[in-house]
Amino acid sequence: MTDTTTKETLGFQAEVSQLLHLMIHSLYGNKEIFLRELVSNASDAADKLRFEALADAGLFETDPDPRIRISYDPAARTITVSDNGIGMSRQEVIDHIGTIAKSGTREFFQQLTADRAKDAHLIGQFGVGFYASFIVADRVTLVTRRAGLSPEHGVSWESTGEAGFTIETVEKASRGTDVILHLRPEEDELLSGYRLREILKKYSDHIAIPILMKKEQWDATAKKQVPTDEDEQVNRASALWTRPKSEVTEEQYHELYKHVAHDVEPPLCYVHARVEGRQEYTLLLYVPGRAPFDLWDRDHRRGIKLYVRRVFIMDDAEQLMPAYLRFIRGVIDSNDLPLNVSREILQQSRDVQAIRAASVKRVLGMLEELGDKQAEKYATFWAAFGRVLKEGIPEDPSNQERLAKLLRFASTHQDSDAQTVSLTDYVGRMKDGQDAIYFITADSYAAAKHSPHLEIFRKLGVEVLLLSDRVDEWVMSSLTEFEGKPLQSVAKAGLDLSKIGGEAPKPDENQPSGEQGALLERMQKALQERASAVRVTHRLTDSPACLVSDDHGMSTHLERLLKAAGQTVPTTRPILEINPSHPIVRRLNEETDEARFGDWTHILFDQATLAEGGQLEDPASFVRRLNELMLTLAGAGPSRIWTPGS
Repeated sequence: MTDTTTKETLGFQAEVSQLLHLMIHSLYGNKEIFLRELVSNASDAADKLRFEALADAGLFETDPDPRIRISYDPAARTITVSDNGIGMSRQEVIDHIGTIAKSGTREFFQQLTADRAKDAHLIGQFGVGFYASFIVADRVTLVTRRAGLSPEHGVSWESTGEAGFTIETVEKASRGTDVILHLRPEEDELLSGYRLREILKKYSDHIAIPILMKKEQWDATAKKQVPTDEDEQVNRASALWTRPKSEVTEEQYHELYKHVAHDVEPPLCYVHARVEGRQEYTLLLYVPGRAPFDLWDRDHRRGIKLYVRRVFIMDDAEQLMPAYLRFIRGVIDSNDLPLNVSREILQQSRDVQAIRAASVKRVLGMLEELGDKQAEKYATFWAAFGRVLKEGIPEDPSNQERLAKLLRFASTHQDSDAQTVSLTDYVGRMKDGQDAIYFITADSYAAAKHSPHLEIFRKLGVEVLLLSDRVDEWVMSSLTEFEGKPLQSVAKAGLDLSKIGGEAPKPDENQPSGEQGALLERMQKALQERASAVRVTHRLTDSPACLVSDDHGMSTHLERLLKAAGQTVPTTRPILEINPSHPIVRRLNEETDEARFGDWTHILFDQATLAEGGQLEDPASFVRRLNELMLTLAGAGPSRIWTPGS
């Protein structure tokens, strides 16, 4: 090799430079977290080696037993974390250490503030792994060789955490990775075997492979503990999920969560269960305390680690958890699956389908208990993951009834956009004679709350659910009833509120005769290209008009959502309902100038469109008509002022 290919100096990705700057300035409140992160990475490297060695046992070389070794050198002021895991090639070092390949990076940095405490919390949520080294080190050296490559393909990486890093090809006799931390002057307290053991027992006792350090003994001459040549295992090295629940403390559960989720905060709740019978498997599943940055990437899931008889298989086993539960983190360990299980086998295996179904039921049971017994915690969960959980209504019909009980909504019962109302709460407050659960969907909470469709419901004191999440239309198209009560949109045409005090629809209300019938006929003629029908309404008390959809047709809100998503949607004409007692409608009925009548009718239609959050197809015509109307009301003659569209 030439010198240029042997040693290079490269720059960090911009986001890494920002992150390292924050690290160097010690934004982490708990500095000892660096060791947990490095040990966690080393454990993952050992898991990946065992998985790849299932297909190629030669990757073990002459060293089949995975382990992690921690050592320190007071004279050189270094701490070294070594593993004999999978290691990295030169390109993998550049890809994994020089960049942050994580969805949501930009959003992460947009949230950073000048508040050190808040920024430290955000960094922990982002999961920085290797970069935590720079909390305590002013220089970090990494020496690695990928399993299967020869010793001359070792790689040395080094950086001070400034603009860039150097990377060099070196000899490395053994596979795996050594991370050497050159400590900052103020971090001397870490150069102690007792202190390092204390940190490892606190954060990494659950790691399922041995963590070794040299035994220490008292040196009377030096008057201090000195290392011997004998190895000592620091952790228990038994998979925590295999232990009886009675032997595992809350703190240990939390530490395992932080390991599998790369999170610094404890989980919101968890479930630990061992299943025996036709199948044998253990699951330990967690609900995080807050949403990860990549929550909305349905294809990027790193939630469930799959083990077979304590052997790590994969860390993104999406076949074991549906997409609407992609926020769940944890471990599933099966005694029945083959060690050479592949993604294709997972997709076709009945055993996997049974494990998935049982795991989903365990998670839903955990959430039900949280909702019933810990309302504040459930509110935290819903704020973070509610919109994702809603996806389960159309995606998982077999659990739709249980999921429906977990849903929370805003409603007219409370003057707040907080989604705290359950369908069970709603049914318990239904009026005598009410046989449907009423809801409205809109682009925002404000648009739903102020919709003219709610006027008659407010007058009658009937609660309406206010739905403003983009997923709500999809959800409600699948959730047709709850506990025998149909869910009905207040923006649909067939609305009968006679049983709860509303006016009963008349058989001939759509074709009224006399003066009212003539008005509807004139308006229908003016709107023949825009409205499928013009009818008298019983749902308005204060507004002159509103738009409604046919009972079995697509709602105007859903049509807007699909078009915004780039879908080709056939344009449907809504129904215009008018309030004949409103002064504007009465004045319109008296208008004899057909051109002006047509303009004012179009204004009513456009106003109804805007009131429900829609967009006008021809805003210029609306402005022109409105300007002419205002000039007429002001007593002016034909306008000479130019208006858009004139």
